Amino acid sequence: MKPLSIAAIQLSLANRDNCSLVKKKTKEAVSRFPWLQMIVFSELAVGGAGSKDSSFYLSEYIDKFKALAKELGIWLLPGSFYEETEEGIFNTAPVINNKGELVTKCRKLYPFLPYEVGVEAGNEACVFEVPGFGTLGLHICYDLWFPETSRALALKGAEVILHPSLTDTCDRDVERAMVKATAAQQQCYYIDVNAGGEQGCGLSLIAGPDGEILHDASIGEEFMLVEVDFDRVRRCRKRGLRGLGQPVKSFRDDPKLNLADEKDENYLTKLGPLEIPKKEKNP
Repeated sequence: MKPLSIAAIQLSLANRDNCSLVKKKTKEAVSRFPWLQMIVFSELAVGGAGSKDSSFYLSEYIDKFKALAKELGIWLLPGSFYEETEEGIFNTAPVINNKGELVTKCRKLYPFLPYEVGVEAGNEACVFEVPGFGTLGLHICYDLWFPETSRALALKGAEVILHPSLTDTCDRDVERAMVKATAAQQQCYYIDVNAGGEQGCGLSLIAGPDGEILHDASIGEEFMLVEVDFDRVRRCRKRGLRGLGQPVKSFRDDPKLNLADEKDENYLTKLGPLEIPKKEKNP
């Protein structure tokens, strides 16, 4: 099967109003690399973080990016946006195909609480097909920290997991370790694209199905190019990572625990409320 050519674009972004820059860099990528079939940007790339004071809602931008994808003939994931609905505000990433059609929307499953307040949690693992290639999954930033989300994507057939992120904090090194681990656990490509500039600290990462690093970005603007080999993912899942462990099949065949029920509510309650840590008093 032919590979799918993807560019994950890490940009130096301002805190607000980056639509023109995202559109410019999309066109630049297609001009420089005309063989590209898909382009992915970071979480909240256009409008930045902060749902309470945001005016950068998905409804204001979706038609613009649909038109851009159709014009350039590419699949486009322009990052995520706040989405206003009757159920509340979601952090939502649209998936637009090369005909300019909205294929699906991914709602962030785990808002970054207790900091990302005012954002509702999604309730569905998001996968989609690229005809003639394979199945891709999508989850957003903090979702990475919950291995159940990537496992759910793999169990729905995702052979590539796309991960738009927005991280500017000192835990970026931990996230990068998770990227490599998740690729190995789910035996898939994992494409993590973080923001740079005022929004984030960059350091995006792409890992392959054997857990190997395919692209290790710095902190500035970077076009990360990868050709996804779906046959390689299928072989890895069939024969095992480097001919060894077969975690996807093992999880399928050996459900010794109903993991959702294996928790101690008493212990979890003792952890206290989900809130921003308070300053501790000096002794």
